[in-house]
Amino acid sequence: MILPSLVYLLFLCSVIGIFWTLQSLQARVWLLMVAGLVFYASLQVQYLLLMVALVLVTFFVAQALSTPLDWRIANARWQVAEQGWNRRRSRLLGLGIATNVLLLLGFKYLAGILRLLGWSNPLGFNVAIPNSLVDGVMPLGLSFFCFECIAYLVDVYRGSPAAFNFSDFGAYKFFFPKLISGPITRFHLFIDQLEQGKAPGLVGSVEGVWLIACGAVKKLLIADHIAILVNLSFNNLQRAGSTDIWLATFAYGLQLYLDFSAYVNIARGSALLLGIHLPENFDAPYFSTSLADFWRRWHMSLGDWLRNYLYFPLGGSRQGLARTCLNLMVVMLVAGIWHGNNWGFLIWGALHGLGLVIHRLTQALAKDSPDFKVFWKTPPGVGLAWILTQSLVFFSWLFFRLPDPQQFTLALQRLWGVEADPQFVQKVYLEALGFSYGQLGILLLGVLGVMAIAHSCKRSLKVELNWPLKLLLVPLFSWLAWLLAPAQALPYIYFDF
Repeated sequence: MILPSLVYLLFLCSVIGIFWTLQSLQARVWLLMVAGLVFYASLQVQYLLLMVALVLVTFFVAQALSTPLDWRIANARWQVAEQGWNRRRSRLLGLGIATNVLLLLGFKYLAGILRLLGWSNPLGFNVAIPNSLVDGVMPLGLSFFCFECIAYLVDVYRGSPAAFNFSDFGAYKFFFPKLISGPITRFHLFIDQLEQGKAPGLVGSVEGVWLIACGAVKKLLIADHIAILVNLSFNNLQRAGSTDIWLATFAYGLQLYLDFSAYVNIARGSALLLGIHLPENFDAPYFSTSLADFWRRWHMSLGDWLRNYLYFPLGGSRQGLARTCLNLMVVMLVAGIWHGNNWGFLIWGALHGLGLVIHRLTQALAKDSPDFKVFWKTPPGVGLAWILTQSLVFFSWLFFRLPDPQQFTLALQRLWGVEADPQFVQKVYLEALGFSYGQLGILLLGVLGVMAIAHSCKRSLKVELNWPLKLLLVPLFSWLAWLLAPAQALPYIYFDF
């Protein structure tokens, strides 16, 4: 089942109805775990046992990590025992992290490593291994699954209590609204809300269905239609002109944001109907005026994970400017590698790392130059900062959308001074889309303008729709999404990661 769809809607309503009928906390916990297993099996039943095994390994490693040192040991032996206990816990943590990381890297990079080594037939038999075994589809949600497992193990290592029983941890890991693409959450925040068992009430229920309806509009009405332009342009690079590639890159940035934020809206709305508040994952990132601010507002749960479980352990900003810049670059390179096994993702991460380094150096320069610091707070300075930030962000999306070197090299070669094939213009703009190049540009800017108005109303004017108006708009939004959706529903972009 996909989000949104009638099948998912029926599934969600069924789970909600049973959930609030049950009075026992453990019954609710088991229901959520079973519902998550059913949801995952409907998408990729072949990987279900693998995901269950990963959850079991993480659960038992965390149990071992939380085992206390025997207090009955004599004082003379306490220090020796404590040192051995700490070494054991460090090894267990390393084992848990290594299991998750190696599994993730294995699925992402096995095909590339075998080809790099020229191992088309690594077993030495006359029959070559089918590509399907090497280039098999990656388990959906594996990246988010592994990141949550690593965060949980580190939290337990740092002193947080481990899950009391497997059903609690299983319900957290297989919580179906966030199972495939996040947002990345922490176990203790999730289980605390589940134990409290607070019903959403009328206002909360309206907010839940409102978020689902908004997600449906973002995905079906806007993102999937933008995807038609993006796919037609990038799938015909040899015929596209410079303006076509620039337009498609800008369109892809909007598509990616709307597509991913739509999933998060539906996930948060579904969870809210079950009494669970999932964190927001986006805060108008395309209106940030620095790359550091962009990463505080784009995919915020991933940014928090990278900051808390990678950047800070590397030393953060506590060891001087040079080390801070190095840490920023390492973190963003890891973010690039996490997204995929092509060079484009690494370049995307390197561009963002370089941007963060330049921002940090600019901050250091501003401390010694008051005039320079004041300039960035003036309207021209803010406008320039926004243009520079978003130019880098949108340009880097080119490598994200075309990660293969042959693809992004061809696109880069055609970025300047290349005219489009006349048939390309006719087929793509007039026949497939029904708009001219200029009209499409205006429509895309209109989408950005609506996002700007919504952001201004919420942040500057503090204006939000009340729940009765949201309730009235939900049927309209749902009907528009259903009526105007493309003939074929497209998968979420972040399902590939």
